[in-house]
Amino acid sequence: MTDRILLTGLVFHGRHGVFPAERELGARFAVDVEATLDLRAAGESDALPASADYAAMYEQVRAVLEGPSHNLLEAVAEEVARRLLAAFPPLEAVVVRVAKPAAPIAGATTGTVAVEIRRARPPAR
Repeated sequence: MTDRILLTGLVFHGRHGVFPAERELGARFAVDVEATLDLRAAGESDALPASADYAAMYEQVRAVLEGPSHNLLEAVAEEVARRLLAAFPPLEAVVVRVAKPAAPIAGATTGTVAVEIRRARPPAR
């Protein structure tokens, strides 16, 4: 399947990181989501129930990024993917990118650190 819903450039203030200051002060995070699903019925019917609600997807992402702290970007991305696949049964797979601009890396003055994961729904039995 090549149909996708894209949520790109979502920006949140979160408290994720391994250092105490990151959890106390928080930082800016940018998130992109690519959700794979069959959009033919939605395109033909022009009805929201035939798709996945973008606003509800956004709220799932926001809940993770603005919610309880994680040490690693990998854990943040994993939680986003898990929530989206659980909340939206039509999704076949998701790609989640979580970026942390200005991550505290010794000697680095600029740049962004990011992770990207792809998770697919297990095949039905």
